Amino acid sequence: MKPYKERRHLHGPELLNRPEFNKGTAFTNEEREAYGLHGLLPPQVETLDEQVVRAYKAYQRKNDDLERHIYLRSMQDTNGVLFYRLLLDHIEEMMPIVYTPVVAQGCQQFSHIYRRPRGLFVSYPLRDSIPDLLRNRPRDEVDVIVVTDGERVLGIGDQGVGGMGIPIGKLSLYSLIGGIHPTRTLPIILDVGTNNKQIIADPQYLGWKHERVTGQEYFDFVDRFVEAVKQEMPGALLQWEDFATRNARPILMKYRDQLLTFNDDIQGTAAVALGALLAAVHVTSRKLSEQQVVMLGAGSAGIGVADYLRAEMVEEGLSEKEAAARFWIVDKDGLLHNRRTDLSAEQTVYAREWEEIAGWKTAEDGTIGLSEVMDRVPATMLIGLSTIARAFTEAIVKKMASRVERPIIFPLSNPNEHAEARPEELLEWTNGAALVATGSPFPPAEYRGRKVRIDQCNNVYVFPAVGLGVTAARATRVTDGMMLAAARALGAASPAWRNPGNSLLPALTELREVAIEIAFAVACEAMREGAAPQGTGDEKELRERILSTRWTPEYGHV
Repeated sequence: MKPYKERRHLHGPELLNRPEFNKGTAFTNEEREAYGLHGLLPPQVETLDEQVVRAYKAYQRKNDDLERHIYLRSMQDTNGVLFYRLLLDHIEEMMPIVYTPVVAQGCQQFSHIYRRPRGLFVSYPLRDSIPDLLRNRPRDEVDVIVVTDGERVLGIGDQGVGGMGIPIGKLSLYSLIGGIHPTRTLPIILDVGTNNKQIIADPQYLGWKHERVTGQEYFDFVDRFVEAVKQEMPGALLQWEDFATRNARPILMKYRDQLLTFNDDIQGTAAVALGALLAAVHVTSRKLSEQQVVMLGAGSAGIGVADYLRAEMVEEGLSEKEAAARFWIVDKDGLLHNRRTDLSAEQTVYAREWEEIAGWKTAEDGTIGLSEVMDRVPATMLIGLSTIARAFTEAIVKKMASRVERPIIFPLSNPNEHAEARPEELLEWTNGAALVATGSPFPPAEYRGRKVRIDQCNNVYVFPAVGLGVTAARATRVTDGMMLAAARALGAASPAWRNPGNSLLPALTELREVAIEIAFAVACEAMREGAAPQGTGDEKELRERILSTRWTPEYGHV
């Protein structure tokens, strides 16, 4: 889309108040004359580069991360191109500010730092008017929607309407990394109340002050929303984000074959983890199908990671049963086994036979914990998606390291304070042998006088590229095959493939270029599976379409 054509209808202050068109001091004298901007701006005409320098200096003067987050959000609301260009030039420094981990603070303080409207608030009391609400969106043409109900935000739980910070942050990365034009993105919050009593008691809380709607009423509301999306924006990619475990997978399974949709917590997390694990396995010179995997956490994200690892093991030649037998999954109620009656269908796939563990040591409540599993199983991979801080203890890690030359240990829980272990501890306990990636950004770890970069399994490696790929391919569905293709492309982009001493994941500064290759892999798989319409074109044409679809934060011309 060429948004600058629409700008011809705007004039004076109205133009300056539209962030997608505003260039601020970068408007040329000719543009100032044409749009009635003389006198509304200082006389000096600047380049975008000069604006970025000034904006960065102002950013540096902010006293804490939340103030930096607020500053960047304010810029996004006033000059979109400058916002994205500033992020692009300082991506390693600013991505944690605009998204994890600082976005968690932004969600907690959402009602207190709210300035200007962005996106749509679909509130339960207005459930009979959802199509009308969607018609009130800022732009008719939408390529990507991110929606949440704010119940399970990162590792901080129920934030109610404050969860809107997550779709806003995610879509910023769709544009920054995937090149989806900002005006073609739409953040949405499904405001079905909150069970966070502290939020409800806050007189400044901006959401519906009511306990959460649950059960059939909740699912009926979601169904109304999906039907309205299908009616109003039938070609848009709909990403589900931060839904509670009990709702996330049922929603995904119900709608995944009805429209272009995926759940980033289940499929995106799994794809990024798989990509990084494929790189780690390459360093160990062993196949993925030879690994013994112990996982702490059996929620939607944990089972999602296990499912993608298992699918890749099957791709390498194992049977479904053989692949499932390589997993030992522990949740808050202990090891998954076939005598437990509380397991979901997805968890049951990984339940161990009671006969093989009957003699294992149990706690007083009869559960088999992580420590006992690690004593019994020669694990080569230890993955955490539990939000249980410091669950990977020194004893557990040292036991693993005594059996494995290069233990693969991924504490993936967010935010940092919920990580199952700290990277520097893992390096110390394994004499530097551990291959480590985390869920939240950690600074380089100090180990014996040197600094070791810690890779972050951030979903930003995958979801923006998926958005670019399905948009360019005009896909109608997002399949697991497409997400697995994304994971393999990410693994192939690992610096460790070129040198085992390198990092497992590409640097953030390389993300936009890596996204092109991942998008291409996704688009090709969509064509192969028939998830893209006939006549999409050959691979060369598809790559050209990806490049032409990708938006870059630059000012346009009249």
